[in-house]
Amino acid sequence: MSVKELFQLDGRVALVTGGSRGLGLQMAEALGEMGCKVALSARKADELAEARAHLKSRGIEALTVVNDLQKFDGIPALVDEVLAAHGHIDILVNNAGATWGAPAESYPDDAWNKVMNLNINAPFFLTREIGRRSMIPRRTGKIVNIASVAGLKGMGRGVNTIAYNTSKAAMINFTRALATEWGHYGINVNAICPGFFPSKMSAGLLDSIGEQVISRTPLQRLGGDEDLKGALVYFASEASRHVTGQYLAIDGGASAT
Repeated sequence: MSVKELFQLDGRVALVTGGSRGLGLQMAEALGEMGCKVALSARKADELAEARAHLKSRGIEALTVVNDLQKFDGIPALVDEVLAAHGHIDILVNNAGATWGAPAESYPDDAWNKVMNLNINAPFFLTREIGRRSMIPRRTGKIVNIASVAGLKGMGRGVNTIAYNTSKAAMINFTRALATEWGHYGINVNAICPGFFPSKMSAGLLDSIGEQVISRTPLQRLGGDEDLKGALVYFASEASRHVTGQYLAIDGGASAT
């Protein structure tokens, strides 16, 4: 198999959660460019329609499914819709997420539960559903969990995101644990840990600390629109067939300092 063939994804089916905008849409674009049949899920129908039009303009056809992952009882229906359209799911990108800023001592219960439900509980329930209905029976699959460098360390005084950091640390160890359990089924489970990328979620925080982040980053820049694509394609393709249970920080070197 040539190197080009190792990275090609022709005919594979990929589901990207939170795929209507931001990093999720960028990753869906990358998978589509490499030949994937792409399915996107998100809460808002209008944003999904915009995402589908954007992908179509780039020659990528996408199935879109309106779904709120915090409503766990709707997860089987999401999987039903993708399986009905494509028959199986080869690649799952657990990207949907949320954050909430507040000091730990006054952190609202509802905020903690919202972040944990979307960032770790929903990915587990969705992964379990897809695993037992598609990947395990076919004895193949690629699961890519979008964690964060926030799961590797505390973010410093003034960045009060304890639930987000905790959930992303959980996502990293979820990746390791699932990789050890499902490896004998031929399923690879890996994680990507983005650093600071401009997005709707990070906009307010970057307004206040963006210059500080850049000054402490060896490459002296924030993440850009193309910076997750290569890593995602690597983890989604046969190029990474002997890699599982790993995480890759994509943060301009900030976590190395």
